[in-house]
Amino acid sequence: MPSSDTQSAAPVSALLTSVGHLVLSLRKEKGWTLSQLSERSGLSQAIVSQIERGLANPSFTTLAQLAHALGVPVGKFFIGQDETKSPVVRKADRRNLKGVARKSIGEAAYELLTPDLNGALEAHWIVSPPGHDTSATPFRHGGEEFGVILSGRKDIYLDGQCYTLEEGDSITYSSEIPHWYINRYEEVCVAIWVNTPPTW
Repeated sequence: MPSSDTQSAAPVSALLTSVGHLVLSLRKEKGWTLSQLSERSGLSQAIVSQIERGLANPSFTTLAQLAHALGVPVGKFFIGQDETKSPVVRKADRRNLKGVARKSIGEAAYELLTPDLNGALEAHWIVSPPGHDTSATPFRHGGEEFGVILSGRKDIYLDGQCYTLEEGDSITYSSEIPHWYINRYEEVCVAIWVNTPPTW
């Protein structure tokens, strides 16, 4: 009987292979060399090559860099993002967007509130624990974002300027501005974030 480690490794391996094939396919569609994708994404050629061959377990930020360089939503790299017919998303049925990225975003939960990523916008339920920090890899991509804090507090940085949001506060900004988030407080922060167009 196979061990639980062997059983859990199989789906991960399949996911990494799927991600790798997709990255390679998208790069080829654009007619880019490995070097060109490396330059556009800010990742080393070695890392990009390992990802394309399914030999690396990329972090969320690495996937985000690749997705933004290739001009696709990050969610395109995840299995199970097929179009759905129902406009309703039940709490128990929210899609977890962490995928292979859990390590890079700590215990933060990123759940999709919209049925899929095929519309003009996407909405997320985000739970950020104390200490959650994305400042090492600021995000920058096309579109616009809106966020509202349901509970707790969070610092939102827009091109280095800090905005501290508390329960009930909201913020709207261009996604082309380098932005990152830090929960430097003692309580968990729960927020809803909306992006247009979809960027996951």
